[in-house]
Amino acid sequence: MKINILTLFPEFFDSFKEHSIIKRAIERDQVQVNIINIRDYADGKHKQSDDMPFGGGAGMVMKPEPLFKALNETNGKVIYTSPQGKRFDQKLAIELSEEKEITIIAGHYEGIDERVVESKVDLEISLGDFVLTGGELPAMVISDAIIRLIPGVIKKESYENDSFFTGLLDHPHYTRPAEYEGLKVPEILLSGNHKKIDEWRLKESLKRTYCRRKELLDGREFTKLEKKLLEEIKKEL
Repeated sequence: MKINILTLFPEFFDSFKEHSIIKRAIERDQVQVNIINIRDYADGKHKQSDDMPFGGGAGMVMKPEPLFKALNETNGKVIYTSPQGKRFDQKLAIELSEEKEITIIAGHYEGIDERVVESKVDLEISLGDFVLTGGELPAMVISDAIIRLIPGVIKKESYENDSFFTGLLDHPHYTRPAEYEGLKVPEILLSGNHKKIDEWRLKESLKRTYCRRKELLDGREFTKLEKKLLEEIKKEL
């Protein structure tokens, strides 16, 4: 897979590409992360990539010419990070991970010229109902969520147990020591009974989802075991 990221600040992505899982995925040729400096496509001595908005108002707007030129050299779905976009979630991450190539425009200032959005952008994505100083962090978040889903980047069983992958929040996790300052790991996890452990984890996932994000259960087709565990949870609360 190839991920192109258009940005005014390419140095933001140096650390992103040079550490942990992302670095290994790049080194193994499982993904190509191509950082494109928008200013390289700007005209003039000063490579100006933004200008004042027509009609007046605060802030600057990213100019259309450099973006059009840069996008003409990329392929695949074009994404623009914007607080006005579709809320990013695990389902969307899975869909995007199946693309061969995507391009993410990291907006800045007051945003990009609307003609770019209308002519070139396939999907606007928001991380939530808040505003950041630029689209670089959202571009990294989106890329990270996608890359870890590419086959071979991490073990399949690792992400299949993630929150939201199955429609539920993740269960609690514990590691050594089994007791620390009087705080003990649940005994079931030390039992070696994998069937019981799986059932405990499912129940804890259901409990967390029911207590913290109840709306995620709306419309869910529960298994017989899930129905039984959910009834137990309701009685215990």
